[in-house]
Amino acid sequence: MIPSKVDDTLPELAPFLHAVQARRPDDGTWCEAWTVRDVLAHQTGNAEELARVLGAFLAGAPVATRGFEREEPYRRMSDADLWAAFMAGCERLTEVAAAAARDLSPDTEVEWTGRVVKVPFFAEHLREELILHRWDLTGDDRTAVQALNEPWMTEHSVVSVGRPLLKRGRTGLDLGPEGRVEGRLRTPGTDDVVVVADADGASIRLAAPEGPATIESDAAVRVLLLWGRRPADPARWHSTVGPDALRRVRTLLSGY
Repeated sequence: MIPSKVDDTLPELAPFLHAVQARRPDDGTWCEAWTVRDVLAHQTGNAEELARVLGAFLAGAPVATRGFEREEPYRRMSDADLWAAFMAGCERLTEVAAAAARDLSPDTEVEWTGRVVKVPFFAEHLREELILHRWDLTGDDRTAVQALNEPWMTEHSVVSVGRPLLKRGRTGLDLGPEGRVEGRLRTPGTDDVVVVADADGASIRLAAPEGPATIESDAAVRVLLLWGRRPADPARWHSTVGPDALRRVRTLLSGY
Protein backbone atom coordinates (compact mmCIF):
# COMPACT_ATOMS: atom_id res chain seq x y z
CA MET A 1 0.00 0.00 0.00
CA ILE A 2 1.27 3.47 -0.92
CA PRO A 3 1.35 5.94 2.01
CA SER A 4 -1.14 8.75 1.50
CA LYS A 5 1.53 11.48 1.49
CA VAL A 6 3.41 9.66 -1.25
CA ASP A 7 0.24 9.12 -3.25
CA ASP A 8 -0.61 12.83 -2.96
CA THR A 9 2.87 13.90 -4.10
CA LEU A 10 3.28 11.23 -6.78
CA PRO A 11 -0.23 10.40 -8.06
CA GLU A 12 1.29 8.58 -11.03
CA LEU A 13 3.05 6.06 -8.77
CA ALA A 14 0.12 3.68 -8.35
CA PRO A 15 -0.55 3.28 -12.12
CA PHE A 16 3.17 2.73 -12.68
CA LEU A 17 3.34 0.06 -9.97
CA HIS A 18 0.30 -1.74 -11.36
CA ALA A 19 1.92 -1.79 -14.80
CA VAL A 20 5.13 -3.25 -13.37
CA GLN A 21 3.24 -5.90 -11.38
CA ALA A 22 1.29 -6.95 -14.47
CA ARG A 23 4.51 -8.02 -16.23
CA ARG A 24 7.43 -10.33 -15.63
CA PRO A 25 10.73 -8.68 -14.64
CA ASP A 26 12.44 -9.97 -17.78
CA ASP A 27 9.71 -8.85 -20.20
CA GLY A 28 10.81 -6.37 -22.85
CA THR A 29 9.57 -2.78 -23.03
CA TRP A 30 9.33 0.08 -25.51
CA CYS A 31 12.40 1.69 -23.91
CA GLU A 32 15.37 0.73 -26.10
CA ALA A 33 16.48 -2.77 -25.04
CA TRP A 34 15.39 -2.44 -21.43
CA THR A 35 13.39 -5.04 -19.56
CA VAL A 36 10.75 -4.25 -16.96
CA ARG A 37 13.40 -4.80 -14.30
CA ASP A 38 15.74 -2.33 -16.02
CA VAL A 39 12.99 0.28 -15.98
CA LEU A 40 12.40 -0.28 -12.28
CA ALA A 41 16.14 0.03 -11.52
CA HIS A 42 16.23 3.25 -13.53
CA GLN A 43 13.28 4.67 -11.62
CA THR A 44 14.84 3.70 -8.31
CA GLY A 45 18.00 5.57 -9.27
CA ASN A 46 15.90 8.57 -10.33
CA ALA A 47 14.03 8.70 -7.02
CA GLU A 48 17.23 8.37 -5.02
CA GLU A 49 19.14 11.02 -6.96
CA LEU A 50 16.33 13.56 -6.97
CA ALA A 51 15.98 13.19 -3.20
CA ARG A 52 19.76 13.23 -2.64
CA VAL A 53 20.37 16.44 -4.60
CA LEU A 54 17.39 18.35 -3.23
CA GLY A 55 18.03 17.07 0.29
CA ALA A 56 21.67 18.13 0.20
CA PHE A 57 20.71 21.60 -1.02
CA LEU A 58 18.13 21.89 1.73
CA ALA A 59 20.77 20.92 4.30
CA GLY A 60 23.11 23.65 3.03
CA ALA A 61 25.64 21.24 1.51
CA PRO A 62 24.87 21.05 -2.23
CA VAL A 63 26.14 18.05 -4.22
CA ALA A 64 26.65 17.47 -7.94
CA THR A 65 24.28 15.22 -9.81
CA ARG A 66 25.61 11.74 -10.48
CA GLY A 67 25.20 10.02 -13.85
CA PHE A 68 23.28 6.85 -14.57
CA GLU A 69 26.00 4.78 -12.94
CA ARG A 70 23.89 5.37 -9.82
CA GLU A 71 21.59 2.61 -11.11
CA GLU A 72 24.18 -0.18 -11.06
CA PRO A 73 23.73 -1.20 -7.38
CA TYR A 74 20.01 -1.56 -8.00
CA ARG A 75 20.52 -3.76 -11.05
CA ARG A 76 22.42 -6.20 -8.85
CA MET A 77 19.67 -6.44 -6.21
CA SER A 78 17.14 -9.23 -5.88
CA ASP A 79 13.67 -8.43 -7.20
CA ALA A 80 12.32 -8.05 -3.65
CA ASP A 81 15.13 -5.75 -2.55
CA LEU A 82 14.80 -3.64 -5.71
CA TRP A 83 11.09 -3.21 -5.11
CA ALA A 84 11.70 -2.18 -1.51
CA ALA A 85 14.45 0.27 -2.55
CA PHE A 86 12.16 1.89 -5.11
CA MET A 87 9.36 2.39 -2.62
CA ALA A 88 11.81 3.75 -0.04
CA GLY A 89 13.21 6.18 -2.62
CA CYS A 90 9.74 7.48 -3.46
CA GLU A 91 8.98 7.97 0.23
CA ARG A 92 12.27 9.78 0.77
CA LEU A 93 11.68 12.10 -2.19
CA THR A 94 8.20 12.86 -0.86
CA GLU A 95 9.66 13.81 2.53
CA VAL A 96 12.39 15.99 1.04
CA ALA A 97 10.00 17.69 -1.41
CA ALA A 98 7.62 18.51 1.45
CA ALA A 99 10.44 19.97 3.54
CA ALA A 100 11.69 22.02 0.59
CA ALA A 101 8.19 23.33 -0.12
CA ARG A 102 7.92 24.38 3.53
CA ASP A 103 11.37 25.94 3.92
CA LEU A 104 12.26 27.31 0.48
CA SER A 105 10.64 29.62 -2.04
CA PRO A 106 9.35 27.72 -5.08
CA ASP A 107 11.56 30.01 -7.18
CA THR A 108 14.72 28.85 -5.41
CA GLU A 109 17.19 27.55 -7.98
CA VAL A 110 19.03 24.26 -7.48
CA GLU A 111 21.74 22.77 -9.68
CA TRP A 112 20.73 19.61 -11.52
CA THR A 113 22.69 17.93 -14.33
CA GLY A 114 24.71 20.99 -15.26
CA ARG A 115 21.85 23.48 -15.18
CA VAL A 116 19.57 25.07 -12.61
CA VAL A 117 15.99 24.07 -11.91
CA LYS A 118 13.46 25.28 -9.36
CA VAL A 119 12.39 23.44 -6.24
CA PRO A 120 9.08 21.99 -7.59
CA PHE A 121 11.03 20.35 -10.41
CA PHE A 122 12.22 17.46 -8.24
CA ALA A 123 8.90 15.79 -7.42
CA GLU A 124 7.46 16.83 -10.78
CA HIS A 125 10.33 15.21 -12.64
CA LEU A 126 9.73 11.84 -11.02
CA ARG A 127 6.04 12.19 -11.89
CA GLU A 128 7.06 12.77 -15.51
CA GLU A 129 9.36 9.73 -15.39
CA LEU A 130 6.58 7.57 -13.96
CA ILE A 131 4.26 8.57 -16.81
CA LEU A 132 6.82 8.14 -19.55
CA HIS A 133 8.17 4.82 -18.35
CA ARG A 134 4.70 3.47 -17.66
CA TRP A 135 4.06 4.05 -21.35
CA ASP A 136 7.22 2.02 -22.01
CA LEU A 137 5.49 -0.86 -20.23
CA THR A 138 1.94 -0.51 -21.54
CA GLY A 139 2.03 1.39 -24.81
CA ASP A 140 -0.90 3.57 -25.82
CA ASP A 141 -3.53 2.54 -23.28
CA ARG A 142 -6.08 5.05 -22.01
CA THR A 143 -4.19 5.82 -18.78
CA ALA A 144 -0.96 6.52 -20.67
CA VAL A 145 -2.58 8.74 -23.28
CA GLN A 146 -4.52 10.75 -20.70
CA ALA A 147 -1.41 11.37 -18.63
CA LEU A 148 0.78 12.27 -21.61
CA ASN A 149 -1.89 14.69 -22.82
CA GLU A 150 -1.69 16.79 -19.65
CA PRO A 151 -0.37 20.29 -20.53
CA TRP A 152 2.15 20.20 -17.68
CA MET A 153 3.87 17.22 -19.33
CA THR A 154 4.70 19.31 -22.40
CA GLU A 155 5.75 22.30 -20.29
CA HIS A 156 7.94 20.17 -18.04
CA SER A 157 9.62 18.51 -21.01
CA VAL A 158 10.30 21.77 -22.84
CA VAL A 159 10.87 24.29 -20.06
CA SER A 160 12.18 22.22 -17.14
CA VAL A 161 14.16 19.59 -19.07
CA GLY A 162 14.83 21.45 -22.30
CA ARG A 163 18.11 21.09 -24.15
CA PRO A 164 19.19 17.75 -22.60
CA LEU A 165 16.37 16.19 -24.63
CA LEU A 166 18.29 17.06 -27.79
CA LYS A 167 21.83 16.21 -26.67
CA ARG A 168 22.03 12.69 -28.06
CA GLY A 169 20.30 13.55 -31.34
CA ARG A 170 22.47 16.62 -31.90
CA THR A 171 25.66 14.52 -31.79
CA GLY A 172 26.68 13.83 -35.36
CA LEU A 173 23.46 15.27 -36.78
CA ASP A 174 23.50 16.08 -40.51
CA LEU A 175 22.64 19.79 -40.53
CA GLY A 176 21.85 19.74 -44.24
CA PRO A 177 22.76 22.29 -46.89
CA GLU A 178 21.63 25.25 -44.76
CA GLY A 179 23.70 24.18 -41.76
CA ARG A 180 20.60 24.33 -39.58
CA VAL A 181 17.75 22.03 -38.62
CA GLU A 182 14.50 23.52 -37.34
CA GLY A 183 11.31 21.70 -36.54
CA ARG A 184 7.90 22.75 -35.32
CA LEU A 185 5.89 20.15 -33.43
CA ARG A 186 2.29 21.31 -33.44
CA THR A 187 -0.76 20.36 -31.45
CA PRO A 188 -3.80 22.38 -32.53
CA GLY A 189 -4.88 24.95 -29.97
CA THR A 190 -1.50 25.13 -28.21
CA ASP A 191 1.89 26.74 -28.71
CA ASP A 192 4.29 24.96 -31.05
CA VAL A 193 7.33 23.21 -29.66
CA VAL A 194 10.24 24.58 -31.70
CA VAL A 195 13.49 22.62 -31.84
CA VAL A 196 16.61 24.02 -33.51
CA ALA A 197 20.09 22.63 -34.12
CA ASP A 198 22.98 24.46 -35.78
CA ALA A 199 26.75 24.71 -35.51
CA ASP A 200 26.45 26.36 -32.09
CA GLY A 201 24.31 23.65 -30.48
CA ALA A 202 20.61 23.00 -30.00
CA SER A 203 17.63 24.73 -28.41
CA ILE A 204 14.01 23.99 -27.60
CA ARG A 205 11.20 26.42 -26.76
CA LEU A 206 7.48 27.06 -26.88
CA ALA A 207 6.30 29.60 -29.46
CA ALA A 208 3.10 30.75 -31.14
CA PRO A 209 2.23 28.69 -34.24
CA GLU A 210 3.80 30.11 -37.38
CA GLY A 211 4.13 28.69 -40.87
CA PRO A 212 3.88 24.97 -41.64
CA ALA A 213 4.31 22.37 -38.94
CA THR A 214 7.03 19.77 -39.29
CA ILE A 215 4.93 17.28 -37.34
CA GLU A 216 1.32 17.65 -36.24
CA SER A 217 -0.17 15.41 -33.57
CA ASP A 218 -2.05 15.37 -30.31
CA ALA A 219 -0.20 16.46 -27.17
CA ALA A 220 0.45 12.89 -26.00
CA VAL A 221 2.23 11.93 -29.21
CA ARG A 222 4.21 15.17 -29.15
CA VAL A 223 5.58 14.36 -25.69
CA LEU A 224 6.53 10.87 -26.86
CA LEU A 225 8.35 12.32 -29.86
CA LEU A 226 10.23 14.78 -27.65
CA TRP A 227 11.49 11.86 -25.57
CA GLY A 228 12.66 9.88 -28.61
CA ARG A 229 9.63 7.60 -28.79
CA ARG A 230 6.75 7.18 -31.18
CA PRO A 231 3.20 5.83 -30.73
CA ALA A 232 2.29 2.34 -31.85
CA ASP A 233 -0.25 3.77 -34.32
CA PRO A 234 1.53 5.87 -36.99
CA ALA A 235 -1.79 7.45 -37.95
CA ARG A 236 -1.66 9.50 -34.75
CA TRP A 237 0.85 11.94 -36.25
CA HIS A 238 1.53 13.31 -39.71
CA SER A 239 3.96 15.58 -41.53
CA THR A 240 3.81 17.72 -44.65
CA VAL A 241 7.54 18.44 -44.98
CA GLY A 242 9.83 16.45 -47.24
CA PRO A 243 11.46 13.20 -46.09
CA ASP A 244 14.93 14.72 -45.62
CA ALA A 245 13.68 17.52 -43.37
CA LEU A 246 11.54 15.10 -41.38
CA ARG A 247 14.44 12.65 -41.02
CA ARG A 248 16.70 15.36 -39.57
CA VAL A 249 14.11 16.51 -37.05
CA ARG A 250 13.36 12.92 -36.03
CA THR A 251 17.09 12.31 -35.62
CA LEU A 252 17.38 15.39 -33.39
CA LEU A 253 14.56 13.93 -31.29
CA SER A 254 16.19 10.52 -31.12
CA GLY A 255 16.24 10.13 -27.37
CA TYR A 256 17.23 11.49 -24.00
